[in-house]
Amino acid sequence: MKYPDEPDSLCAVSIIESIVQEVFELDCQSKLEEDFLDNLEIEDKETKVFHVARISKKNFTVGQKVLLQHSKLKFFPGKLRSRRLGPHVITKIFANGAVEIQSLKTNNTFKMNNHQLKEYRKGFQTKPVEIMDLEDPIL
Repeated sequence: MKYPDEPDSLCAVSIIESIVQEVFELDCQSKLEEDFLDNLEIEDKETKVFHVARISKKNFTVGQKVLLQHSKLKFFPGKLRSRRLGPHVITKIFANGAVEIQSLKTNNTFKMNNHQLKEYRKGFQTKPVEIMDLEDPIL
């Protein structure tokens, strides 16, 4: 009778085969995990490129009218209350993205981050409406 310690025994061969099978399965699983992580990384990069391309760039010029975001946090600001103050006029633009603005009401000047500004647009221009009287159709 042969003992399991001997390399010729059937028991040792079956143990070695099972270990080889487990290592092979772990190797296949690790390759699948690597592929999954690679695909996830590629998808993250593509998603980032997609969203960055849709961020609107704010290009302000000196003399342009802008609205300032009202930074005080209020839980119930009211239904129709605007969350922006203004209009303000840009007086100076700094290289780091900061902007110096001047209030039209109080003439105070202060520096702001350009992320808190929004372009000011005037309201709709209305044209006079022409009134036409309808006549009775001739029968």
